[in-house]
Amino acid sequence: MNNITPYSSPHYFIYLLLLLLPIMIGLWFGKRLHIYDFFATVVILWITFFGGNMSQGISLIFYILYEMLLVFIYLSYRKKHNNFWIFTMFVVLAIIPLVFVKLDPLLKNATISLFGFMGISYLTFKAVEIIMEIRDGAIKNIKPYEFVRFLLFFPTISSGPIDRFRRFQKDVLKVPSRDEYIELLHSGVNKLMQGLAYKFIIGYFFGTLLLPKIQILTLSYRGETPFGISWALVAYMYVYSMYLFFDFAGYSLFAVSISNFMGIKTPMNFKAPFKSKNIKDFWNRWHITLSFWFRDFIYMRLMFTMIKHKWIKNRVHIANFGYLTLFLIMGFWHGETWYYIVYGLFHAFAMITNDAWLRFKKRHRKSIPSNKFTHAFAVFLTFNVVCFSFMIFSGILDKLWF
Repeated sequence: MNNITPYSSPHYFIYLLLLLLPIMIGLWFGKRLHIYDFFATVVILWITFFGGNMSQGISLIFYILYEMLLVFIYLSYRKKHNNFWIFTMFVVLAIIPLVFVKLDPLLKNATISLFGFMGISYLTFKAVEIIMEIRDGAIKNIKPYEFVRFLLFFPTISSGPIDRFRRFQKDVLKVPSRDEYIELLHSGVNKLMQGLAYKFIIGYFFGTLLLPKIQILTLSYRGETPFGISWALVAYMYVYSMYLFFDFAGYSLFAVSISNFMGIKTPMNFKAPFKSKNIKDFWNRWHITLSFWFRDFIYMRLMFTMIKHKWIKNRVHIANFGYLTLFLIMGFWHGETWYYIVYGLFHAFAMITNDAWLRFKKRHRKSIPSNKFTHAFAVFLTFNVVCFSFMIFSGILDKLWF
């Protein structure tokens, strides 16, 4: 049996629902079957990482042991000391495996590839969050099995949503009442059905049926028009954006749904992002757990450090520098190719422009109308700006130009 990517095939859902049944029966009667939860996790991890090619599974094991060692060494250190540079060293050490994986396509080094497995980014975000919250004093103690359970929570292991340790622990340590669990079951079924429609019907239509044909048409203009620009490229931009949303939102709905069946309230990842009135609003609605992770653990900490040390006095300049840093990191996280970097820079400048507009609007609120029409125009403009950024992200320009 080959490795099965989560939520990608009927076989995975069959295994998943069969394994979930005892967990659901236990919760219905007010009990968490911790030993069985462990068994179900092992089975899912086996078919995901060890089914055919075991290299991913072996990498996962060594990765978990490595991150656990870092977390518990730092936890022991933090109980008596709180040096900033020691903390920074542990954060850097925690992200080194991810850096190796991200550099692999650039360096084409087979040794580096040994570090890679599906979902390493999201596990790294969780591990770094724990180290940062240990440093803050928010996490004062954590047991090895709690660490492993949090990182290897199988509904979200491959692509999130990215939960927070303390929020996750509250759910795990609490058995929902019968009424609460009925609500979770209702929510889980709704999200499962919505996810099926998003990923396997709408996402399939845009991504499998429509996108390849429009891509061929778009690339046919390469060398025929200046920079390959055509109406086909515009169509590609919208079709790719729809595919990206419905495919990823569908996956995220599956993850939240299965979490609900297990009595866990994993946070939602999307909240009607194409209804956003500006780019900042968009990032509060799109891939929410990732954008909030970057906000809380990179942007806000960078802002605090710059203000504390007075590296830049102007608050606007500090915020703008923070946006550039944040979205450059996000761009590099997606990959080292130029279009991911440009995608990050595009969103940084969009955020800077948006903030400048909001400051201008605040100063001239009496002369700038605010009504249903202006709101609709703001939504329309934001939607098109976002779709344009996704067109950059897709890499189609790389195929057109190079």
